[in-house]
Amino acid sequence: MEKKLGLGSVVSISVGLVIATSCLVSLGQGAGTIGVVFIFAMIIACLLNMTTVASLSELNALMPNTTGGLAQYTLVSIGPFPTLISMVGGYLICNTLSCGVEASIFSYAMAQTFTFPIPSVGYALIMSVIVMIANLYGIDMFAKIQNLVAFLLVGSMVVMGIIGALGLGTGTQVDQPYYMASNLSEIVPMTAVAFWLFIGAEYVIPVSKDVKNAKRNVPLGMIIGLILICAMQSIMVFGFHNYTAWDDLANSAAPHLLYGENLLGSVGKTWMTLVAALAVISTQNSTVNGLASICQGMAKMNMMPQVFAKTNKHNVPYVGVIFISVSIAIFAVLSDSSSDMISFLILVGSVFWMVSYILAHIDVLILRKRLPKAPRSFKSPMGIALQIIGIVGTVYMILNISTDPTERMQIWVLTGVTFLILAIYAFFWIKYKMKRPVFKSIPLPEVMAMENDLYYAIRKNRGIWR
Repeated sequence: MEKKLGLGSVVSISVGLVIATSCLVSLGQGAGTIGVVFIFAMIIACLLNMTTVASLSELNALMPNTTGGLAQYTLVSIGPFPTLISMVGGYLICNTLSCGVEASIFSYAMAQTFTFPIPSVGYALIMSVIVMIANLYGIDMFAKIQNLVAFLLVGSMVVMGIIGALGLGTGTQVDQPYYMASNLSEIVPMTAVAFWLFIGAEYVIPVSKDVKNAKRNVPLGMIIGLILICAMQSIMVFGFHNYTAWDDLANSAAPHLLYGENLLGSVGKTWMTLVAALAVISTQNSTVNGLASICQGMAKMNMMPQVFAKTNKHNVPYVGVIFISVSIAIFAVLSDSSSDMISFLILVGSVFWMVSYILAHIDVLILRKRLPKAPRSFKSPMGIALQIIGIVGTVYMILNISTDPTERMQIWVLTGVTFLILAIYAFFWIKYKMKRPVFKSIPLPEVMAMENDLYYAIRKNRGIWR
């Protein structure tokens, strides 16, 4: 009998998946813009993400053990059209974009710390090729150190945050004000920047079947994880105040590197570079492996081209591995060493992710109405209040995604055009390839049946799909 995961493991997985070096860019941007009061924006964003945790936990309780997660929930509640748009836009594009940004931050840090004759973007491209080849051979070479890497990154942030907050660093302390904003109207819009610090806790849900007392431990573990992250990053903000000028922090492409050097000199800089490098490699390995499998699963449901379902002799969906790896490399090149482009792409990625979170809340509202008596081992409390708060709060963050009106409009236009292209693709794909009503939801038993590999084979043999 396999040993079940306890609450501590759920918290560890949740924190390890959320924390990434791109979070430190958002943390630096937010703190550098308004000072220590950015913590209040972080708390608001953390609470909004807890509403999403509640909604996704309820959906998982209604449809346990589904590998597609949000895709299957939305298929049952709204239908294939928003499902295809949200999964390709809000999940595949968002994840490859954010992973590309991570790779760019890693490249910048490596180029700043080590004097090898390699251009900055070269590090990202080399890493992408290595990870791609490893995955093509079916070698999850970083699996055994995933938890260790997360522990090192989180532990380093806590230790360096405490050293900075208590003024124990070897560097020179900075004399600057605690805050540059004093009213709520300046602080609340920064929740859109803070949002990125907490996304990804829901990645624990796919392992819920292996969790002891999942009804309690999965949602509780994710909530505890979000609280720990909020506390840990709040300590970092106080450390920033003591050792890094706000303007330098806001304009840095790698604020963790800047802070590490200001705090402990070359030792701090090298420490943060090496730990962040491990974290980025681990993250990219997981992303390539996971997204290639999702593409394979969607191809089996005929929601993506069948080429993504093909496997090589190592039983690896090689087309997805290559496609995701190349996409990550492209985003890394686009954001290379540019703090403005890195922060812009993070905000674009946030909008995609926010849309998928809104859909999760909508799924709960619809399925509560349509399937009121269906068994649920977990039901989010306070009726539908959390879902309404989550939707309204997330829409507000999208509308205030940037404090710069020009940048805000650019983000809206880019995401709007992307979703429009995806909508056109989704309409014709569903109507002529899937041969499904575009806006009609699919019954829950059929969606659950899609988990079986025979589902696609049977529909193809009957001539429904070609």
